[in-house]
Amino acid sequence: MQLRLNQLAAHLAKGIAPLYVVHGDEPLLVIEGADRIRNAARAAGYDEREVLVAEPGFKWEALTAAGRNLSLFGSRKLIDLRIPSGKPGVEGARALEACAHNPGADAVTLITLPRVDRAAQASAWFTALEEAAVVVAVQPVERSQLPQWIAERLRQNGQRASQDTLRLIADTTEGNLLAAQQEIDKLSLLLPEGELDPDAVEQAVADVARFDVFQLSEAWLAGDASRALRILGALQAVDEGVPLLLWQLGEDLHAIAAVLAAASEGTPLPVAVRAVRAWGKRQAALERAVRRVKGAALPRLLLQLARLDALAKGIGRGNVWDELRSLTLELCQGAVTEHA
Repeated sequence: MQLRLNQLAAHLAKGIAPLYVVHGDEPLLVIEGADRIRNAARAAGYDEREVLVAEPGFKWEALTAAGRNLSLFGSRKLIDLRIPSGKPGVEGARALEACAHNPGADAVTLITLPRVDRAAQASAWFTALEEAAVVVAVQPVERSQLPQWIAERLRQNGQRASQDTLRLIADTTEGNLLAAQQEIDKLSLLLPEGELDPDAVEQAVADVARFDVFQLSEAWLAGDASRALRILGALQAVDEGVPLLLWQLGEDLHAIAAVLAAASEGTPLPVAVRAVRAWGKRQAALERAVRRVKGAALPRLLLQLARLDALAKGIGRGNVWDELRSLTLELCQGAVTEHA
């Protein structure tokens, strides 16, 4: 059975299943989902709990033994298996398949791991778990959803905030949901219930946003200049390697060129975008970039990229971060259209 995280509470209210799998790349939400299962198991009489962590050197026979070694006093057990790498290996795969086929009558087994990619989802061990378990795939909170997510968490604390204040909290915690929850908890301690004062929130909230090169790519392709510059600043602050950023920018410019070339030959835009392996948010961002950037501007942009690459290697004069910001603004704001 496949469940979304927001469906888990209703499922648990009807009774607990013998086997659960919770996976995703959002640690806070994975923890919260797993905690709901643990609490439900405890309420259902599974008083004993055994935690197994499949780190390097882990002996997978411990999983089988945990299901057999039930309490002499007849209490039921929660087996809490954590696979931090998300890769069980050959021995682990066999153990997980055996667990799926025989989860045990007097135990609940909870397996938590990072997001399982498409290749792993096609594996025999995950297929066996899918058929036998309740699987909760935790989806990340997208940037556009973050203010509403924060508003709901504030509401649970008896607080509310204006849209501008919600955007401020979202901007300062984007990409770091654990930090967002910590800031929400801090606001509940520092400020009274009811409408939050924007100035008080600004003073209380720390900037703990985390970004990566893929978020930067989506921002400059989508033409979101303010977000792209904010991400660039955050990456510079943590000393992100410039070569990686330039590589991604080169990939994006070549993708735009390929889509424009295909579209000029009559290929429908969505088909041309999918042909360069762009999916989901990246697909939508790339379509916006193709509509904004003129093909005649691409050679000049690629020359600027080559100059940035040289600066990153210490060749030439100039500040590579300043020039990268200028190129980002040009790509976002449509100046490339005007120069073409």
